[in-house]
Amino acid sequence: MDLSRNETSPWAPAINRKISNPVGKSALRILGFGYLLVAGAFAWAIATADRDRLADVTDRGARALHEQVDAVVQPVLAFARAWDEKFLDHPPPRVALAMLPADPNDVRTLARPQSAPDMAQQRLVDAAPAFSEIPTMIAPDLPEITEQRPTERQVARNTQSAPSSTLGPAERQAVADRLRDSLTPDLLDNFGLFLFVSKAAHGPLAQRLYVFEKSANGELTLVHDWAASTGREKNEISPRGRPSFTGTPRGIYGLDPERMYTRYRSHAWDQSMPFAMFFNWEREGLQTGLAIHAATGGDVARLGDRASAGCVHISPEHAAELFDLIKKNYRGPVPRFAYDQRTQTMSNRGELMRDSKGRLKMQDGYRVLVNIEDFGGENLVAALF
Repeated sequence: MDLSRNETSPWAPAINRKISNPVGKSALRILGFGYLLVAGAFAWAIATADRDRLADVTDRGARALHEQVDAVVQPVLAFARAWDEKFLDHPPPRVALAMLPADPNDVRTLARPQSAPDMAQQRLVDAAPAFSEIPTMIAPDLPEITEQRPTERQVARNTQSAPSSTLGPAERQAVADRLRDSLTPDLLDNFGLFLFVSKAAHGPLAQRLYVFEKSANGELTLVHDWAASTGREKNEISPRGRPSFTGTPRGIYGLDPERMYTRYRSHAWDQSMPFAMFFNWEREGLQTGLAIHAATGGDVARLGDRASAGCVHISPEHAAELFDLIKKNYRGPVPRFAYDQRTQTMSNRGELMRDSKGRLKMQDGYRVLVNIEDFGGENLVAALF
């Protein structure tokens, strides 16, 4: 059946006439060509446009769209989280404890434990160190009082009775040999100043502090030989009523760079400690109060004998000289001493901390090593005769 001649529709003749009209067909062709022309021009404009500007416009549009979506979504999420916590995930209960106010002296009598070193990459001491001489004095956690130095008149008055050196070449060589025999290659390589302290009660080398400097070729040169006083080695009661063993433990120690004070006062012993240089020795999780510092008052006259509560005393003049020497010349990287995690105690036997590859673990400090021995040189006296 020929639909073009369907007379049942009143619109059929008009449609057939329009399609068959050459003018109508030309209009459709023109419209098609115009569409292609516009599309091509649009594509050419995109291809030749400033891409940076186009990207910038696109990014701004995307950010604006994100902000609008976020403004609608975030309140909904916050509402959902609030209802979830309210009905499904109750927060754990909190208990508030009422603490009694601290006593004014608490900050002076309590020591601050230091956290144990990172144990992931270090080689530890397998056995706990054996301590035969352990002082119970703990350093109070006090700030430095002031940086003022004692006056020249005070120094002169306090050093009038300080004994001078009477050692000959043989005694000096004996001290140098004793010190060198106690040093491992790692200790000799990584420290530059060595303090040898004799805590012996008797002998030509007893109760003295010897200062050795290391030269570029590794030789040790004795530059100072000073009278000293170490612990009384007795069980005593401190002025605060605390039982304490006033001993100076043998061992090898570094200095604590965070505890170097020109003026300091021991609360436990109610005693001034000028030019205090504390040892970096942690025992049972606490930093001990062992230090080298200036003697004061009547303790100056007792230099050369056991007279302290555990610290190493030297004259105020020598303490000031040693303090300045260390502060000005020996700051730098030093190896960390081995740490026993079980006893929370740092080695004082010269054992150093290493990582998983056997390399020394270093930290910032003072390149100063203190060696305390119960060596008075009695065998040296026999050898001289």
